Amino acid sequence: MSAQSVHTIAPDFSQNRESNFFFSFLFLPQPKREAIETIYAFCRYTDDIVDEEADPKEQHKRLRVWTAELQRSLYGVSRYGILNNLAGVIKKFNIPIKHFQDLLKGMEMDLVKHRYETFGELREYCYRAASTVGLICAEVFGYHHERTKQYALNLGIALQLTNILRDIKTDAKKGRIYIPREDLRAFGYSEEDLMNSVYDDRFRALMKFECDRAHEYYRKAKSFLAEDDKPLFYAARAMGNIYYLLLLRIERAGYDVYSKRIRLASPVKFLIAMVLRLRNKLPRNFHRYIRTELPA
Repeated sequence: MSAQSVHTIAPDFSQNRESNFFFSFLFLPQPKREAIETIYAFCRYTDDIVDEEADPKEQHKRLRVWTAELQRSLYGVSRYGILNNLAGVIKKFNIPIKHFQDLLKGMEMDLVKHRYETFGELREYCYRAASTVGLICAEVFGYHHERTKQYALNLGIALQLTNILRDIKTDAKKGRIYIPREDLRAFGYSEEDLMNSVYDDRFRALMKFECDRAHEYYRKAKSFLAEDDKPLFYAARAMGNIYYLLLLRIERAGYDVYSKRIRLASPVKFLIAMVLRLRNKLPRNFHRYIRTELPA
C-alpha cells in the first residue's frame, strides 16, 4: 500500500451512486454529509484491503500498516491524507476510537475466519463489521438518548445479516460461508450443498430461519429509537428501509439467491430516502399519509 494510493481516494459519494450509502446520506446537512463521506471512504478502502485479490500475507501486512497509521493520524502525523482528515472528523464529533479499532478487527476476521460455528460467533463479526459503523455515524448524527446507540448497534447487525443472505453465492466463490454451521446442521444442508448452489426445500427452510432472525434485529433496533431522535437518524432509517426492502425481495423470490443477485433499482432507493426526508419536514399528524416498508 503506497501513500499515493491512499491520497488519491476522494471521499465523494458521487463515485458510488449505485451504493446504498449514497442514497441514504444524500440529504444530510453539508457538515454532517462531509463527515460521513470521509468515514465512508475510510470504510470503503479498509474493506478493499480485505476483498482485493492478493496474497494473504500481503493483506495482513497492509491491514497492520493501515491500523498503525490510523493511530498516528490522531496526532496528525499519518502519511495518508485521508486518515488525517478522518482524525479531524473523530475530534470534531468526539467519536470513540474504539469503534474504528473494532471495525478493523472485523476486517481482520475476514482474513482469518471463513467459517462460523455458532450464531454467537457470527454476531460478533456483524457487530465489528457493521454495528461499529452505525455507532460511528450516531456520533455524527447526534442523539438525545443513550439508548439510541442500541438502535445503531442492532440495525447494524440486521443490515449485515441481510447482506450475508443476499451475497451467499458471491461469498461462497471467495471460500467464505457466513451461515453458522449449527444452522446448516439443523436443516440438513451441507457446506458442499451451499458451494454447489443447491436450491431445494432444505435451503428454503434454512433461509426462512435466517431471514426471520434478521427481521428480529430490525424490530429490536426500532424498539430502541426514541421518537425525538428519529429526525436526527433519518439517514440511518433510510438505510434500514433500503435493506429491509432488500430482505423482503429475498423472501418474495422464494429465497432463491443463487439464480440472480437480488438488488434494488436506484430510483427505488432515491424514493425511499426522499419519503423519509419528507416525513421529517411534515408535521407529525401528516405522517400517516406517508408510509414506508420498514416501520421506522
